Amino acid sequence: MAHPGKTYPIEQALKAQDALRKMAGLAPEQFPIEAFVGMVSDEIEQLRKMGRSDAEIAEVIRANSGIEITAAEIAENYASPESRH
Repeated sequence: MAHPGKTYPIEQALKAQDALRKMAGLAPEQFPIEAFVGMVSDEIEQLRKMGRSDAEIAEVIRANSGIEITAAEIAENYASPESRH
């Protein structure tokens, strides 16, 4: 039975997934650029509404992760609100 009120931070979900993948003998999950940008499109939308450019967004991603991404890749792979919901 689902528990509709339960939510968890992404960090905890990633820790659980990592442990399960290790237990199963699987390598860390890899995401193509399209999937990654799709996953963060809610955040991109909000930042764009705040006046942030795709170049600024790409710089924040690069500075805070091992992900190499360009503004053009963000623009090409951004998932519109209609395609997300």
